[in-house]
Amino acid sequence: MIATQALHDAGQSLWLDNLTRDLLDDGTLEHYIRDLSLTGLTSNPTIFDHAIRRGHAYDASLLAERSRGRRGEDLFFRVALEDLARAAALFRPIHQRTGGMDGWVSLEVSPLLAFQSLPSIDQAISLHEQAGLSNLFIKIPGTPPGLKAIEESIFAGVPINVTLLFSTDQYLAAADAYMKGLERRLEAGRSPDVKSVASLFVSRWDKAVEGQVPESLRNRLGIAVAERTYRAYCGLRESARFRRLESEGAPLQRLLWASTSPKDPSAKDTLYVEALAAPDTIDTMPDSTLLAFADHGQVGPLLTREEWECDEVLEEFKAAGVDLDGLAVQLQREGADSFVKSWKDLLACITEKGEALKEEHAGA
Repeated sequence: MIATQALHDAGQSLWLDNLTRDLLDDGTLEHYIRDLSLTGLTSNPTIFDHAIRRGHAYDASLLAERSRGRRGEDLFFRVALEDLARAAALFRPIHQRTGGMDGWVSLEVSPLLAFQSLPSIDQAISLHEQAGLSNLFIKIPGTPPGLKAIEESIFAGVPINVTLLFSTDQYLAAADAYMKGLERRLEAGRSPDVKSVASLFVSRWDKAVEGQVPESLRNRLGIAVAERTYRAYCGLRESARFRRLESEGAPLQRLLWASTSPKDPSAKDTLYVEALAAPDTIDTMPDSTLLAFADHGQVGPLLTREEWECDEVLEEFKAAGVDLDGLAVQLQREGADSFVKSWKDLLACITEKGEALKEEHAGA
């Protein structure tokens, strides 16, 4: 049995961290769904930037949207939603078969709003209404201001992918915001059936401490943080608070592993996927990691709520001088800054490409 199917059969969903028009046009995404057990995907500005800058698949859409007077973020969201609508249609049978627990695609709010609650709420609601897709998550960063946006968006009935989480505490804060939104819906007489996932970034931990810790700790921090977070996730599922929500029809906010391609070229290319095989979770990965795991990955023992030595490993990192709490805050801030840079690069790319296409079209 191919490893991706074995992982899927073990209860973990495999999502793609990629979406381009070429993937849709050449049948690659359908192949991943049909043959590699792929059941969802996420998108990000960097991927769109590269696809628009280096190819011609988006030229006609850029020209059409410019002719309607759209520019900047408005133009990008229109073009991105064209791709997401096509991808969502491919995943819709999975979405329906799983009762809405799987088969999702994701679109993030502007990274410029990562530390602004009210604008994030307004944009999340607007994008979800504009898309009109039952299996679209809106991505909101789990920054301190983002937590309020998550709660309010869930209360408004918008499915949310909480992104940019790096620690157990950040995950628990996001889960709290999600449950608050559901509790308020119940108080208001609304259905609590609003889905969400919480995305914990893994490999960036190891990149951050590279060369600063003993060789025996190399590429072990991200996995240890993830294992501790998985234990908290299992505990939250068994809590009286969630049980009350579940009894009223509320769904589980699934834990999602993000950034699961190793940053260390000497590491095994399936390192994080194999280490974090766990039921009732999602692993989102780029094409290269998905294909590597399908080719030579192995599904070993699954994570349980047991300690898995993560506490001991984290203590070793502390002894080596790593401030785990401080680093989690730093990684979240750096992640938000990186998203902003990618977003600005994308908007600049769209403007430049649009102007070039306009001139080319006028001279034809």
